[in-house]
Amino acid sequence: MAAMAAGTVQLNIFAWNQKLKTYVKDRQPEKVMQLFQQMQQEGMSPDKFAFIQVMKACDGLGALENARLVHEQLIQSGCKYDVFVGSSLVDITAEIVRALA
Repeated sequence: MAAMAAGTVQLNIFAWNQKLKTYVKDRQPEKVMQLFQQMQQEGMSPDKFAFIQVMKACDGLGALENARLVHEQLIQSGCKYDVFVGSSLVDITAEIVRALA
C-alpha cells in the first residue's frame, strides 16, 4: 500500500484484487460489485485480474446486464484477453444461454 497525506492510505491494484477475490471466494457477489465501483471511484483502473473477479461475481448474481457492461468496460480498457479472462467470459456466456433457454 502506498501512503498518502496525513494518515490516509491508497490501495494498490494488488490489494484491490485480493479484496475482490476474497469476496468472490466468500460468495458475496454484491460486495464484489460495490468494491469494483469504489475502486474506480477512487481512481484505480481495473486490470485483467479485477475483471475476472467481477465477471465471476456477475455470474454468481445472474447479473447479465452488469456482465455486459463489465465486458464493454474490459474491451475499452485495452486489457489483453488471456485464457483466464476468456474462461470467465465463457462462464458468463453460458449463464446468458441458460437464462434464455
